[in-house]
Amino acid sequence: MDLHGIDLNLLVAFEALMAERSVTRAGTRIGRTQPAMSAALSRLRSLLNDELFVRAPNGLQPTARALDLSEPISRALSEIQRTLEFTQIFDPTTSTISISLGLSDHPAFAFLPHLVALLREKAPGMPLSVRNFVDRNDAVVMLDANEVDVTIGVPPAASARIINANLFHERFVCIARKDHIIAGKPLDMQTFLEQSHLLVSPENERFGVVDAALAKMGLKRRLGLTLPHMYAAPALVASSDMISTVLEGVVKASGHADKLCVMTPPIDLEPVQFTLSWHRRNDTHPAQRWLRDLILAAAPS
Repeated sequence: MDLHGIDLNLLVAFEALMAERSVTRAGTRIGRTQPAMSAALSRLRSLLNDELFVRAPNGLQPTARALDLSEPISRALSEIQRTLEFTQIFDPTTSTISISLGLSDHPAFAFLPHLVALLREKAPGMPLSVRNFVDRNDAVVMLDANEVDVTIGVPPAASARIINANLFHERFVCIARKDHIIAGKPLDMQTFLEQSHLLVSPENERFGVVDAALAKMGLKRRLGLTLPHMYAAPALVASSDMISTVLEGVVKASGHADKLCVMTPPIDLEPVQFTLSWHRRNDTHPAQRWLRDLILAAAPS
């Protein structure tokens, strides 16, 4: 059967006829005139190649074919109704729709546990899937492809298709092991430059924000190790003579804070902003709007 030729209103008329067993009453039930209902019944008979309803002393009598179709059509119409209502009404306590997040490493460690706990409390039936990305512009690719509902990371390149909202920011700190020779003292520029540095570069660049700031002053630090995994840095620093300049939240969430001395860098570094991003096509979707509101409300202050 070619579904392109099926008018959904015919199925509504069929359900009304099954319920009322009268063309006139069925028309009243769904707001149609008696001639319009008769025309709908005629089209149904032609479409399904069956009489469907025959006259009887007490009204219309459904045929065996009509009885076979009654439950599946009623179920299909109910499902369509729920789907259309879903576009207007969303109840997270009863919803079972899946949600998906794209996260860079730091939000996954620092923010995801709290968010998961909130989701289990507010929306226990909604399964969550998480995808990782490294390059900030991968967030745009994932959102364009509808692979995730929202992303959390550093702001991607500006795009008219993507909407961003500031979520939280992190300041930079310097870390060294607790018994390092520089631990417990104010960190001046000379001491800073004399150390062997661990550079965290998720995008595998050998020139980070610290190096860029130093270059503006005609200075350069000595790199001992470059790696893409920011959450490996605290453990490596805690067991070596290297120091590192990392996000404060990385230290707190690493599990190694008690082994480290945290110091203020001797150079002004702008905090790193993390944003919640979503595709413009999903801006008014009730479920996704609820998800975004929950994430924004749960963000660290």
